[in-house]
Amino acid sequence: MKNFILPVAMKFFKRTVKSGSTDDEALLESYRQSGDLSVLGALFERYMPLLYGVCLKYLKDEEAAKDAVMGIFEELIIKVKQHDIKQFRSWVYVLGRNYCLMQLRSGKKMEEVSLDEVMEFTPFLHPEENNNKEEILNALERCMKKLTEGQRHSVQLFYLEEKSYKEVVEATGYSMNDVKSYIQNGKRNLKICLEKNRE
Repeated sequence: MKNFILPVAMKFFKRTVKSGSTDDEALLESYRQSGDLSVLGALFERYMPLLYGVCLKYLKDEEAAKDAVMGIFEELIIKVKQHDIKQFRSWVYVLGRNYCLMQLRSGKKMEEVSLDEVMEFTPFLHPEENNNKEEILNALERCMKKLTEGQRHSVQLFYLEEKSYKEVVEATGYSMNDVKSYIQNGKRNLKICLEKNRE
């Protein structure tokens, strides 16, 4: 994977990439059908300047921002197949911002984060144990997988994609009461799972 992304990254950091003729939706669909990383890479290349700017704004360090852009690409490989993406530009912007916020939250300021901020759940790991960011993110991913489908889907849309309750209802077909219940119970279950994980 790294062997594929690094050359793309080096090209971007030397020059700005211009959009190609194929539209985002066509590239997304092509990648979903084929799983061809070069197709996803072509789409990602268009938004690397945007993502790099976002990462630099939050992380305030050029090297950390470059690393984050690569990390976002690795997340995209899986996430674009899991989500119904209407506007790739705005979706990838939110994904990039949340990725950077997760990086910051998993650092020294973890103790200041409440359950209702960015992914909501990492605060339940002790701040002094947060040296290993990978561990935190892996724990979060494992705990997300333990949620029921309704909880996982609703939590992901509400927090990761920052959709409103109404938008989650529209995207999932669940009732408003179900969505609120899934989000509330999903948060609680993630808290319990993460607390168990640190024991």
